[in-house]
Amino acid sequence: MCRSIKTLRPPVLPEEATEDDIRAAALQFVRKVSGFRAPAAHNREVFDRAVDEIAEATARLLDGLEIRGGVRKP
Repeated sequence: MCRSIKTLRPPVLPEEATEDDIRAAALQFVRKVSGFRAPAAHNREVFDRAVDEIAEATARLLDGLEIRGGVRKP
């Protein structure tokens, strides 16, 4: 979909993804889907809300993943 969104789970990312990593991926996703690099003022609220919601969903996903051969977070 968007080549600049990187994989955020081990072993691809050697350390745990940071909040900044997750937010950057969410922003890239919303930019790609909306077709806007930066929204107009009248779309800013919905654009920012989408980034927040996708970042939260991504954090939950990464938190819940069990990587075979790896250690799952407690």
